[in-house]
Amino acid sequence: MSLEPSPTCTRCPRLVEYRTNNQAAYPDFHNAPVPSFGSLEAELLIVGLAPGLKGANWSGRPFTGDYAGDLLYPTLLKFGLGEGEYGANADDGLELTNCRITNAVRCVPPENKVNGAEIKACNLYLVAEIKAMPNLKSLIALGTVAHNAVLKTLGHKLSAFKFGHCAQHDLGNGLTLTDSYHCSRYNTNTGRLTEEMFHDVFRSLL
Repeated sequence: MSLEPSPTCTRCPRLVEYRTNNQAAYPDFHNAPVPSFGSLEAELLIVGLAPGLKGANWSGRPFTGDYAGDLLYPTLLKFGLGEGEYGANADDGLELTNCRITNAVRCVPPENKVNGAEIKACNLYLVAEIKAMPNLKSLIALGTVAHNAVLKTLGHKLSAFKFGHCAQHDLGNGLTLTDSYHCSRYNTNTGRLTEEMFHDVFRSLL
């Protein structure tokens, strides 16, 4: 199984229609499934929700070009999980260190909302990705959708692992899942997630 959907993936009709509309409205954007970022040899995999319309869907790199990346990437640099500087574009030269970033759904959804069928359709890529990471020890789920996607990927019952910010779950086979509220502008603007709270998630891995 391929680790990434093809640029013309048609598995999710609603997302294909939205992608087609965006290709017309924003012809200079990436407007395709966004590939993961970072080495398959990494010990940490961060799983987000889906690309943002004017973030990853613009840049072609996860969490790049929107507010979520403005919090995520400086945090990774702070904790030694990246090298260089985050310039909010895919050509900024930033490199991840022992870390990889992906999304539960690889295509941008309308209003940043995905549905169950789309999560299921894209889950096979997360399955393949995790299988292809021989050194994987830790996963961070940014939000409930990512949390549930990881559990489904590994064959766990959702009811057995309750989502909670900074909650850690032993998934067996040497894997640990750590939850975080998504680093979205909405969550930070409402105070649900502060920078310090986000840093706490990464401190818990040290």
